[in-house]
Amino acid sequence: MLEAAIERLFDGPPAEFGPEHFALFERFKEALNSGAARAAEPDAASPAGWRVNGWVKKGILLGFRMGSLVDMSIHPARQPWFDKSTYPVKRLSVESGVRVVPGGSSIRDGCYVARGVTCMPPMYINVGAWVGEGTMIDSHALVGSCAQVGRKCHVSAAAQIGGVLEPVGALPVIIEDEVLVGGNCGVYEGTVVKRRAVLGTGTILTRSTPVYDLVRGEVYSGAGDSPLVIPEGAVVVAGARAVGKGPGKDWGISVYTPVIVKYRDEKTDARIQLEDLLR
Repeated sequence: MLEAAIERLFDGPPAEFGPEHFALFERFKEALNSGAARAAEPDAASPAGWRVNGWVKKGILLGFRMGSLVDMSIHPARQPWFDKSTYPVKRLSVESGVRVVPGGSSIRDGCYVARGVTCMPPMYINVGAWVGEGTMIDSHALVGSCAQVGRKCHVSAAAQIGGVLEPVGALPVIIEDEVLVGGNCGVYEGTVVKRRAVLGTGTILTRSTPVYDLVRGEVYSGAGDSPLVIPEGAVVVAGARAVGKGPGKDWGISVYTPVIVKYRDEKTDARIQLEDLLR
């Protein structure tokens, strides 16, 4: 079984990796590329709706251990590339059904990119990521290692979907289906954005940053091992909250906080519908 073999090799690496180990790693990468293995997957029994697959993260880390630094340059002077031999650029063809617009984008081997995904230049998808059908990764956007992005999402220009590779037990960033991530947003460390949510331009989400829900009168944040969970259909914008004590209060200082100002409605849907014209 692939999972058990990866676990054994990770926990007891040999003094030198042999052909059988590289063959195992290639099988593992095929599973990543096909979507059969993923760093996290839906789990209705989990409070956040997702569970982490630590063995997949171990397999990805094995690739960095096993690989040697090689020259991958397109041109030695104009575009030099030097990276681990185990992680070349992902191989795509017209039959893959992925639209990669010319202009400097890069997709690393060992990630799942579904049919109908559009990649606007320059953008980057790292190893272990999972990107669902019909999603657009816009210019200067990053999908980090092991991040999970659902179907029909739009990761807008300069948005950052953070990678969480270590520790292996940590849940990576999750963006569920039909989410709009606005320009210059950052979604990091232990955050789950539920389906059909909208993140307004410049919204920053981390597990430790409280999110104030003005509609429901609640405050959301990660606690212990639990991630920050943005509710389904929430419309989140960048906001501020006043410092309540000490010099900050005296000086009238406010600190950044995300704010849920409403939940998706027909007006929001009509506005987002325009995104389909770009696909």
